[in-house]
Amino acid sequence: MNTISAPHEINRPPGKIDIPSAWLGAEMKAHPERWLVSLTASEIAELENAAESYLGRNKNIAEITKESFPLPQLGAHLEELKTRLLAGLGFELIRGLPVENYSQEFAATIFCGVGAHLGSARSQNAAGHILGHVRDTGADARDPNTRIYQTSERQTFHTDSSDVVGLLCIREAMEGGDSLLVSTSTIYNEMQARRPDLAALLFEPIATDRRGEVPENEKPYLEIPVLNWHAGFLTGFYQRQYIDSAQRFPDAPRLTPDRVEALDLFDALANDPNLHVSMRLQPGDMQFVYNHALLHDRTGFRDWPDASRKRHLLRLWLSMEGDRPLPDCFRQRYGSIEIGNRGGIIVKGTSLNLPLD
Repeated sequence: MNTISAPHEINRPPGKIDIPSAWLGAEMKAHPERWLVSLTASEIAELENAAESYLGRNKNIAEITKESFPLPQLGAHLEELKTRLLAGLGFELIRGLPVENYSQEFAATIFCGVGAHLGSARSQNAAGHILGHVRDTGADARDPNTRIYQTSERQTFHTDSSDVVGLLCIREAMEGGDSLLVSTSTIYNEMQARRPDLAALLFEPIATDRRGEVPENEKPYLEIPVLNWHAGFLTGFYQRQYIDSAQRFPDAPRLTPDRVEALDLFDALANDPNLHVSMRLQPGDMQFVYNHALLHDRTGFRDWPDASRKRHLLRLWLSMEGDRPLPDCFRQRYGSIEIGNRGGIIVKGTSLNLPLD
């Protein structure tokens, strides 16, 4: 399997990265009008009408396309959002969908319809689910095969295995569960200014645990650098818990003290409140985040004792047309790195489907 070039050759940015997604969290907090959009009454009606029409034709929600879910008004904004994700700030929060009035099927139809205007849905686990349910299932975070989003614990900053991740909040937690975002380029700029020796180490391959979702004939871990400089783009790939748990495999490359120091500084910068922005997703909020430019996190939460009120978000992983090229090492995670047809988790026997609960 191919790996990328060593950091002293070509896998390093030529200097400080100055692009729209290299923002400071303090700046985003001070200017929410740059990333927070409220739906109008006519846009909500348009979404509801599109969902009613689609379901009225007895269509499979997993088969929604841009053409089968027409949005003459909101669709123009979603076209702009694609550019904003790929070449702008890298995220947006769309507020105001009255999900309390909807069945889960109806909410999922709207969310998948919006997603279809942005990209193509990808499998989020070995079961082939293109609609994920983010909630505490009671899973043990210490189990190396547990995905952290299935627990109520702090996730830590990470990327998902897709171009874009979308969330629709159905219910929020009783306490906590805030969403955090940080710019990968901003972290790199800070590391390069403070400790260029440690920044360089993040461009070298590192083992990341697949957490039991292993494609046929592949290792149980990935070897993708945290930072990747390719075709003029800095692309991040990171999940610290999974890097740490990959050390359970005897043949995985070892985490040396200097690499641990580099990861610790990366985490410390991500957690700097001046660098990241925090937001509480309200019921009806749709958040879209560009994984290749940003990392996201969720604080730990305390849920409602009533099962019907427990925190619940729907999640989409999307592949985007017109996106950046990815280095060859991403084939380990994506299989294909073909633009518009990449991302997700596919193992032997995976069949794409859409679970509603």
